[in-house]
Amino acid sequence: MITIPSSVANQYERFSLYNSPYPAHESGCAIDLYPSTDDAVSPVSGTVQTIKSVQCPEKTYATSKEYLLTIECESYTARMLHINPIVTVGEKINTGDCLGTLIRSGFFNRWVDKHIHLEFRSSAQDTHRASGSLQIEVDVSVTGINWDGAGTICESGSTYILINLPFTHTDSGFVGLADDDGIALDGGLTHYNAGGTFSPTRGERSLLGTVIGVADGRDIQWYDTSVYINNNEATGLSLFAKRVPYRLKVIFDNGHEFDVGDKIKASVDPAPN
Repeated sequence: MITIPSSVANQYERFSLYNSPYPAHESGCAIDLYPSTDDAVSPVSGTVQTIKSVQCPEKTYATSKEYLLTIECESYTARMLHINPIVTVGEKINTGDCLGTLIRSGFFNRWVDKHIHLEFRSSAQDTHRASGSLQIEVDVSVTGINWDGAGTICESGSTYILINLPFTHTDSGFVGLADDDGIALDGGLTHYNAGGTFSPTRGERSLLGTVIGVADGRDIQWYDTSVYINNNEATGLSLFAKRVPYRLKVIFDNGHEFDVGDKIKASVDPAPN
């Protein structure tokens, strides 16, 4: 298990361990870090080991060229994606240094924001294989936001909306949407296969009165449910830890007709057989 200290996490506006279809995220073995600008702020210190270009799917809204960046740290190797690097092999890097510019990768769905994808391997492991990364924990507490499903749309894109949640939270730390028991949730509900929580728990979890999955530690296996906004079916909820204010992202892969300022009411229902 690799622990990311609070001093590192606090460099970023939000983070997620589970909000991705990439296999490492299904068990919390990768983390996505979202800086507040397009500068890729380094989460680690060490020496740049490799920079490898990677071909990714052709998308009209993204680049078809990616980079795998590895940095040799004291006792492990950090793997990072979604950065157009300005650093060079052999260069020494400190936490907080700029590694390059964030890119919109062809691996992204249209609604995904720019971020740093980070994994860790032991120094003896193959750093180019997609599997084998170590589990990650973040040394910060994430406060759960209780929600009754109501809100106002504050931003609207072609495949998503952002909802201002009606809550009061004065802490400057990280918050996340809570299940019905107040546990902060992480992941794509339910457009990705698996999700998680920011604190370990066990048993079935529910949201807005509907059971959404079963937890085993931090991992959640989603049940087959559907999310509705004003009775319009959404693709899902994009869940993460974020600094306040927290704006809930709702995904509509096939588009929507909502506008900024619209009042909404959300529900979660078991999906039809």
